[in-house]
Amino acid sequence: MSPVSPPDFIRLDGGAVSLILDCRGAAPLALYWGPALGSGADGTMLDLLAAREDAPCSPLVAAPLALTPLAGQAFPGRPGLLAHGDGLRWATYTRIVQVRQPDTACVEIDSVDDTNAIALTHHLRLDRHGMLTGWTQLRNDGEGTLDLEWLAAPTLPLPPDIEDWVLFEGRWAGEYRMQTQRRVMGAVVKENRRGRTSHDAYPGILAQGVGAGEQAGEVYGLHLGWSGNHRIHADTLSDGRAYVQMGELFMPGEMRLAAGETYRTPLLYAACSGAGRNGISACFHAHVRDRQEHARVRSKPRPVHYNTWEAVYFDHNPALLLKLVDAAADIGVERFVLDDGWFRGRRNDRAGLGDWFVDEGIYPEGLHPIVQKVRERGMEFGLWVEPEMVNPDSDLYRAHPDWVLGTPPAPQLGFRNQLVLDAGRGDVQDYLFRRIDALLREYPISYLKWDMNRDISHPGGADGRAAAHAHVQGLYRLLARLREAYPGVEIESCSAGGGRADLGVLALTDRVWTSDTNDALDRLHIQRGLSTFLPPELMGSHVGPTDCHITGRRVAMATRVATALFFHMGLEVDLLGLTGAEWSELATGIALHKEYRSLLHEGRLLRLDRASNEEAFGVIAPDGSRALFSYTLISEQAGYFPGRLRLAGLDPDALYHVRLVWPASANLKSPLFSVLRGGVSFAGSALVLAGLQLPRLHPQSALVLEVMRISPMIDTPAL
Repeated sequence: MSPVSPPDFIRLDGGAVSLILDCRGAAPLALYWGPALGSGADGTMLDLLAAREDAPCSPLVAAPLALTPLAGQAFPGRPGLLAHGDGLRWATYTRIVQVRQPDTACVEIDSVDDTNAIALTHHLRLDRHGMLTGWTQLRNDGEGTLDLEWLAAPTLPLPPDIEDWVLFEGRWAGEYRMQTQRRVMGAVVKENRRGRTSHDAYPGILAQGVGAGEQAGEVYGLHLGWSGNHRIHADTLSDGRAYVQMGELFMPGEMRLAAGETYRTPLLYAACSGAGRNGISACFHAHVRDRQEHARVRSKPRPVHYNTWEAVYFDHNPALLLKLVDAAADIGVERFVLDDGWFRGRRNDRAGLGDWFVDEGIYPEGLHPIVQKVRERGMEFGLWVEPEMVNPDSDLYRAHPDWVLGTPPAPQLGFRNQLVLDAGRGDVQDYLFRRIDALLREYPISYLKWDMNRDISHPGGADGRAAAHAHVQGLYRLLARLREAYPGVEIESCSAGGGRADLGVLALTDRVWTSDTNDALDRLHIQRGLSTFLPPELMGSHVGPTDCHITGRRVAMATRVATALFFHMGLEVDLLGLTGAEWSELATGIALHKEYRSLLHEGRLLRLDRASNEEAFGVIAPDGSRALFSYTLISEQAGYFPGRLRLAGLDPDALYHVRLVWPASANLKSPLFSVLRGGVSFAGSALVLAGLQLPRLHPQSALVLEVMRISPMIDTPAL
C-alpha cells in the first residue's frame, strides 16, 4: 500500500481558540494559534495573509518556525533540537511521514530524518476550554548512541504585536513575583538548575499585547509541567517573528539515547486570551479542574487544615498536642496535620531525616493516641514527611551513604543540614515506599504533606553520571506507586513552600503549599502570581501567628483571615495562645469560608487591576448568581480618600444585592459601607462601571463583599 500524503493543513478548535497547522513543507508548523476563527477561515487564506516580500540580505525563503525548528533548516534562532552522535548527526532535517488524528481535538505528526536516523513525533490537543497541550518525542533510529542536549516541547509562534514578556521569579518565602520585560529583538532566557521547580524560576511565561493587564488585553500564557531543571527561551528574530520554547534542561551527558530509545518532553500547557491575564487563568483553572487526576479534590469539600508547625515547631509534647486537637476541632478545623518532629531523633533539623519510624521517646504508644483523638473529634489526620532527604546524622545515612546524590571530590554544599537521596535508584524508591506504606498501614492517615527543603545542588549518581532527570522521574514513580496502593490518601506538594508547584507534580498530588511565609501581606502578592496558573482550591493558604516568624510583621486577625479564606484555607497558629476576641474572630472566619467554600472552589477567579498598594480580586459562581470580592489596603493611600472598587465580571443588565460580610465587626464611618452591613441593591452596570467608593481604612485592612444576583431587575427596587 502506498503511503498516504499528509493533509496540507490541520485545524483544531476548542473553547474560543483555533489552531491551524501547516503540513505542506518538510516540517509541521503552527500557522495560526489564537482566538477562534470563523468557519470560513482556512490555511490557504492565512498563509496568503502572512505572505512577505523579499528583504535585502535575507534568505529568499525564510527558515520555517516549525514545531521543532531544526539546524538543518538553517533556522537562525535556537533550534528546538540539539543532538549529535559522536559529533555527527547534528544537522537534522526531517520530513513529515504520517499524520494521525485519534479524535477531532487531537493530532500527532510523525517526521523522520533518514540520513541522520532520527524520528520526531509532535502531539497536540486542544480541549473544550481552549487549553492547548503538547509534547515532542525523539527516537534514535541509528545504531550508535545519540547524545541529546536539548529538545523543546512544541514551539509556538506569537503575534507580532506582543509588547511584553512576563516572567515569574522570587525566592523562598517570596515566590511568584511577576516581572515584566519589554520585548525587543533577541532572546529572554530563564533557566533553572535547582533540581526542583524552584522558587526563583517558575516554568511559566506570559506574552502580553499593548496595554494588557489582569482584566483586559491580548495575553498568551505557557507553562511546562515539569518538576526539575528547565529552560524558557522567548525569542524575537530580526525578521520580527516571535516564539517561545520550553523544555527540560539537561546536565552534560544526562540524556543519551541508545538505538531504538526515545525521549518525550514534559507536557506543555498553552492558553490565549483577549480578556487579559484573567482569561489565561480561566483556561488553566478549567483545564485543571477537568483533569481525572483531581477526582479526589472534586469528591468532597476541601477540609479546613490545622498544621502544627508554627504552633510547636520541633517541641512535640503529646499532652500539649492533644489539647491542640481539641482546640482545632472546637474552632471548626476538619483536618489535623502533624508536622515535622514526630520521628526518631528529630529534635531539630540536624538529625533524623530518613529514619521514618515514630520516635518512641516522645510517643511511647506511637501516634495512636493522637490519631484516635483526631478522629474522635471528627477530623482527618495528616502527617508531614520529607522522603527525598536524609540527615548525615541518621541510621539510614550511616547504613547507605552511597544512596546520596553527590559529585565527588567536590564537597557537598551545606543546605539545612541535609542531603538528597538518589530517588532515581530502585532500591531508594523501594525503601521509601516500604516506610511510607508501613505508616499508612498502621495509622488511618488521610493526608501526607510531602516536603523537599533543599535544592539538588550536586545531582550526581554513584556511577558518576548526572542524575537530576532520573531523580524527578523516580519521584513521579514513587508517588504513582503510593497513589495506586492508597487512592484515597491526598498528598500535598511542599518544597520549602512553593518550590515545587507545577502541573507535572500536580498530576500526582492534590495541593501545593504556596509559600512558607504566612505573612498575609506577602501572601497577597504570592497568591496573585501563582493563581495565574493554579485554581484556588489547590493553593494552601493558612492563618498564621500574629507575628510572622519570617518577616516579623504583625497583621490583624481580620486581614489574615481575609487573605486565607479564598483558597484552601488552613491555620498555623497556636490556638491555645489566642485571646477570646481572636478566637471568636477566627472561628467566624472559618465558618464564613465553609459557607462560601463551594463558590470559592468552583467559581471563576478574577484579579482586579489596582494600584501597587492595594490588592483586589473576586470569585464569581459558574452561573453568575453570586460572587465574593476581596479588597485589601496594603499601605497608606497617597490622598485623603481612596478610589472606587469596580466589580468586574458582573452582568450589567442584572440587579445585585451587595453586603459586607467581613470583617465581622469594623468601625467604618463610610455612609455606603455602614448600610452595606445589612445589604443594598444596585444595578449591575453601576457596580461594573461606577464602582463602590471605598472607605478610609488603616493600612493592612481588608474587606470582603458578597454579591447576589436578583432577577428580574424590575421587580426589586434599587437604591
